[in-house]
Amino acid sequence: MDFFQQQDKARKKTKWLILYFSLAVISMIAMIYGVAIFVFAYLNSNPRHHYYYQDDSQVAQFSFWDPKLFGEVALGTILVIFFGSTYKTMALASGGSAVAESLGGRLVASNTNDPDERKLLNVVEEMSIASGVAMPQVYVLDQEEGINAFAAGHSTSDAAVTVTRGCLQTLTRDELQGVIGHEFSHILNGDMKLNVRLIGILFGIFCIATIGRILLYTRGNSRDKNPLPIVGLALLVIGSLGVFFGRLIQAAVSRQREFLADASSVQFTRNPAGLSHALQKIGQSGLGSRLESPHASDASHLFFANGLADSLFGMMATHPPLEQRIKAIDSTWDGKYAPLDLRQAEAVHDNILGELKPKAPPLPDSFRTVLGGVILSSDDRKPPVIKTRYVLPNLGNPTPLHLKYAEDMRAALPENLKTAVREPLDAVALIYALLLSKDEKMRATQTAEISRRVSPAVSEKASALFADVQKTGTAARLPLVNLALGALKQLSAEQFQNFSQTLTWLIQSDGEVELFEFVLQKIVQRNLATKFSDGRSAAVQFYTLKPLVPDCAVVLSALANVGSDDANEIQKAFDTGAPFVRASDDSELLLQPRERCGVDQIGTALDRLALAVPIIKKNLLEACAHVVGADGVIVESEAELLRAVADTLDCPMPPLGVVE
Repeated sequence: MDFFQQQDKARKKTKWLILYFSLAVISMIAMIYGVAIFVFAYLNSNPRHHYYYQDDSQVAQFSFWDPKLFGEVALGTILVIFFGSTYKTMALASGGSAVAESLGGRLVASNTNDPDERKLLNVVEEMSIASGVAMPQVYVLDQEEGINAFAAGHSTSDAAVTVTRGCLQTLTRDELQGVIGHEFSHILNGDMKLNVRLIGILFGIFCIATIGRILLYTRGNSRDKNPLPIVGLALLVIGSLGVFFGRLIQAAVSRQREFLADASSVQFTRNPAGLSHALQKIGQSGLGSRLESPHASDASHLFFANGLADSLFGMMATHPPLEQRIKAIDSTWDGKYAPLDLRQAEAVHDNILGELKPKAPPLPDSFRTVLGGVILSSDDRKPPVIKTRYVLPNLGNPTPLHLKYAEDMRAALPENLKTAVREPLDAVALIYALLLSKDEKMRATQTAEISRRVSPAVSEKASALFADVQKTGTAARLPLVNLALGALKQLSAEQFQNFSQTLTWLIQSDGEVELFEFVLQKIVQRNLATKFSDGRSAAVQFYTLKPLVPDCAVVLSALANVGSDDANEIQKAFDTGAPFVRASDDSELLLQPRERCGVDQIGTALDRLALAVPIIKKNLLEACAHVVGADGVIVESEAELLRAVADTLDCPMPPLGVVE
């Protein structure tokens, strides 16, 4: 699976969504006009009502075509749909959390001690490390007993993963991992943003039925026959047809993407039994995957499995039949939803894995240093050898080895670090600990200022975490930051403001901004902007490379300067990567002086490049990989900057150096 190809397919699917939506609106305008022409004909045939025509000579006239009336109907319908869609889109602007909460979701505290919730968070944490996606917020639908889940958001920075209580309590860890892998594939395949946009767009169509329902119960003057209930009934019928069109659009957009998400989950976890058994349990359960929330129909295309009652002949089903999905990933299934107890499930699991899951190769030596309880300083080991050819294929496409790496890394981290990434204020302290100076005198000054700016408790915690942070290998630093983001999103607005201001001071406290400091601040700012700064997921603004050539030059020059201080080596690295940008010969893609590619210039350039179409991002990241790999080795400082570039472009990059 090509990450950028899937992103582009999802983006192009938006064009089909617009076409379907336009056809639905045109059909509704035509039907509403038909109702209006007969209503006005009826009203003007009654001498008591001259609502539309101005003189009596026109009362008896009747025509199926009235341009003025058609224009008014069209304008009114479009305005209702437009304002309805705009309202809903704005209501969902904060991302996946807004969708989860609209369905009754409860945010799972990152420090929860509930066994089921802890199991869920552990699985999501492992998926986050393995895929390079920032830790999403996790929600539970406590009132839903059916087995279901969904991922929602405009980008990875505001993503939320939600599961039902039935999913959490019914599924084993392997089955839950298969479901979460399915949802992460929606995040990585670009489906998530399209699905949330679809909720907002379709809400405008559904508003017609709502208006009809209101008019149906209006009362008029007792002397006159009130026509509004008749109009309301007609609008309710037409609105129902709008709902019908909406369901067809939801089915057209999501149905085939479910097969892709299933396949991606199996490819990611290398465990078809987990996903297969989860789907079988839906078939076994009397409640299946149905949701009881009155808003479930609005988001039905997001769900892991069909969340509504069976549609007419499956015509409007947003998901393929369970039988087809199970057969696609488990050809040995006999077609029966026979109940499996835990021991039987484990036996089937082991049998299928023995046939289909090859033994994972050992991790590279350089990455074992952060695993298995052996955590060494980066000074005590050689930098990992990262091959350029592995960077792009794994981007947005994590492998089972990445997942194994993530499981082992999370297990090997010291307990106080694992606890810190789950507590909001401890997560603040962890970020500070990652930035504290190695110089004891400077570190004392920094902790004293943190104590004054934030609180003594946070300062003390940062000092306590500093030793373990220093022992942890460099490769574990960015995963720690990503895991901490989930807890940081639970800060209050005031706490976040103090955190952000102190973070900026801490980075600048020693008079210079180091590469890792820039990387960390960039990741934190991007992923928390929507939560605390009213940030919005910006739409694509650049469809051609030409206006972005200067920005590409800044990024490539910065990467070339990271790897060497020798002018010839820097030029060689830049020249190695520049052709992969695929700029025209006269575009002046030239190496920039070191002073013109500092952290401020890099930040500005990345913000603009984040607004480009996927193909431009793909070419840039390929060029970046060749720049840092020009000497044959991508060292960890280069890998960190490369991952920061990818994160800013909303292209999740799995841990580098973990390859088959």
